[in-house]
Amino acid sequence: MTGATMRAAVRRGAALTVAGIPDAVPGEGQVVARTLACGICGSDLHAVHHLEHGVEIGRRCGAPDTIDPTQDLVLGHEFCAEILDHGPRTERRFKAGTRVVSTPFAFSPLGAELIGFSTRYRGALAERVVLTEALMLPVPNGLPSDVAALTEPLSVGTHAVAVANPGPGSVAMVIGCGPIGLAVIVALKRRGIGPIIAADFSPARRARAEQLGADIVVDPAATSPHDQWEALDVPATLASFGMAQLAGRSLRDAIVFECVGVPGMLQTLLEQAPPLAHIVVVGACMEDDHILPVLGINKQMRFSFVWAYSPDEFAETLHALGEGMIDGTAFLTDRVALADAPAAFERLAAPGDQVKIVVEPWR
Repeated sequence: MTGATMRAAVRRGAALTVAGIPDAVPGEGQVVARTLACGICGSDLHAVHHLEHGVEIGRRCGAPDTIDPTQDLVLGHEFCAEILDHGPRTERRFKAGTRVVSTPFAFSPLGAELIGFSTRYRGALAERVVLTEALMLPVPNGLPSDVAALTEPLSVGTHAVAVANPGPGSVAMVIGCGPIGLAVIVALKRRGIGPIIAADFSPARRARAEQLGADIVVDPAATSPHDQWEALDVPATLASFGMAQLAGRSLRDAIVFECVGVPGMLQTLLEQAPPLAHIVVVGACMEDDHILPVLGINKQMRFSFVWAYSPDEFAETLHALGEGMIDGTAFLTDRVALADAPAAFERLAAPGDQVKIVVEPWR
């Protein structure tokens, strides 16, 4: 319909506002869908106030240049939506009314563009959203829409654990129990890995980590989580590692998931994590940082930096949610209407006890 509009949460300047924008119209191979639930990600928070910085980082990585910071940007890449209509040249695999989730990508001459981080392909913090038909998956087993929208962030945890590739004797530590840290915990539990040490300053987040399967939960303001290693048959220092080797002890390997993303954390782990530890960096630090590499050399540590997930990992995560293998409700701390999205962004900027706030634009 020419001239039709819809409401959306729009990044305009360096602020988030709810405004009317041109309605969503599907192109070839696309559908238009009604947004039922859309989670707010930490990357969305950064984009509101520091979009230019994010664009520059993308350019330095060689990512396609898909954002014009001077234009309106509709965020939102963690979503569940209901198909309304099909665009041209679609296979119509799912009929109108089907609830779906999708990896948040759209195909363009530039390659795969990330929905919600593209001026061309708007995100799901809007009444309606355009999706790529080939990437959609139906929501299984009557899974609630707000829980289905967690498929995207939980898939990040699935991927991080796949990269870590823990074995039966691995001891895992998760630093930071926000949405991604909790996603790592549930992915570890699904693989039968334990014990799991979880650390966070927030009592509420520590409680959720325990609820989701962490075996040892630590307040880092009171004690260092690294004090736990020796009791779990992981030598904590080069000295104890050398003695254990000479004594022929059977040792367990340590995997540390860094899910905070603040400057100084990698240096702290170089100093405090045990020898031979595998550090999996999931938290996105957006600032320059400094490390002393020789610490990692002397302790023979490994670092893996992870991002996103594969389509198979996304589908696996959705299946786990649909089969009740993950308690998605443990992640949800609030649900708000689209009009309340700007206030929700402000609350998450200083999260405290918040984990995942979901916006429901249909309200």
